[in-house]
Amino acid sequence: MIVLQPLHNPYFVKFIVYFNENQDFFECHEELEDYWKSLPGRTKDHLLTAYILLATGMYHWRRGNKVGGLRSLQKANQKLLTTVDEEFTNGIDFKELCLNVQKAIYELENDQPFKPFTISITSEELNALADELKPTMDLLPFGSDAVIHKHMLRDRSNILRKRDEKKKGRKC
Repeated sequence: MIVLQPLHNPYFVKFIVYFNENQDFFECHEELEDYWKSLPGRTKDHLLTAYILLATGMYHWRRGNKVGGLRSLQKANQKLLTTVDEEFTNGIDFKELCLNVQKAIYELENDQPFKPFTISITSEELNALADELKPTMDLLPFGSDAVIHKHMLRDRSNILRKRDEKKKGRKC
């Protein structure tokens, strides 16, 4: 049986590719949420939730939701700084990532325009996995509306139906 190192898990590798190649932060969130949900005994204190919040914050910031972007990035920053988990930090330049998140928070607090960054890969193996996986992924054009406004362009009928059901349940 092959045991993958956490950062070499296909979900995480896809997160890296989406984050660095076309800044599809919505897909970054989806991939890591699926990964996190697959973990036995998962909690919201897991470091993967910091990466999920990072993607969420970047998505909101780019779309002009500065309040949502700032709140998500601040939560991501807190988790990145306080959650110790070498399995989810080895293979990337974690110190640089933390500095980039703090810089993004500063820029948001000072009403600066969206400025993306990449996650630097320090592991040759992780880099090779990303290069191998990239051609098999459906990467939407960088900067396209399909990437920037993805949550608004997808079929949301199921989400809206569940939201209505939840509201009706509260009225009883």
